[in-house]
Amino acid sequence: MGRYDGIEELEPGTNGAGLRIGIVMGRFNIDVGDGLLSACTAALVKQGVAQKDMRIVTVPGALEIPLTLKKMAQSGKYDALIALGAVIRGETYHFEIVSNESSRGITEVQLSTGVPIANGILTTEDDDQAEVRMAQKGLDCAIAAIEMARLLPRL
Repeated sequence: MGRYDGIEELEPGTNGAGLRIGIVMGRFNIDVGDGLLSACTAALVKQGVAQKDMRIVTVPGALEIPLTLKKMAQSGKYDALIALGAVIRGETYHFEIVSNESSRGITEVQLSTGVPIANGILTTEDDDQAEVRMAQKGLDCAIAAIEMARLLPRL
């Protein structure tokens, strides 16, 4: 029984055993990407996702991530997907375009395919902010992907 008497509450499931997880990582800002990926895959393994049930695909940058996720989602091979990368503010407006469009694309893929996607594309002011956040964000994305993969079939 959940916190609300008489109301069914679906508790989060974080057991990753048997789940197939796809990860797409942008190589732009590769050091941050590698930090995100390392934390993410370690958390997936800790939650029971077998390494053989993971696939990592790298692409040039954040704008290439949504199309890759779409192809993976449409394949039917994955229970959940994870987007990883970093968009770090520069001196031009390009930061806003890349941040907004990659996020919009990821949301669009998720909604159009029904495959959950954990968005781990960091958008930060500088490298230091990204480095501080990458381990926690990688872990958070692993847990979110597992939780959503377990939740959706129960709805």
